[in-house]
Amino acid sequence: MIETDSKLHPYSLEILPPKVDGASYQWAIRKNGKLAQRSDRSLPSESKARENGLGQIEKLLSGMGDR
Repeated sequence: MIETDSKLHPYSLEILPPKVDGASYQWAIRKNGKLAQRSDRSLPSESKARENGLGQIEKLLSGMGDR
């Protein structure tokens, strides 16, 4: 599922479901449709993955995530 929101522009958040039952979720951040970042750790639920990914987008938007 790709989450787009005008507050996130030019970024969008894609939540990647587990490939097998019991595995972890991941996220991917896209900037203008191109992959910008991918989660570096596995997250136990879709909501945790969304929360973590949105937090990273907030850092990117504030200029802190590009260091």
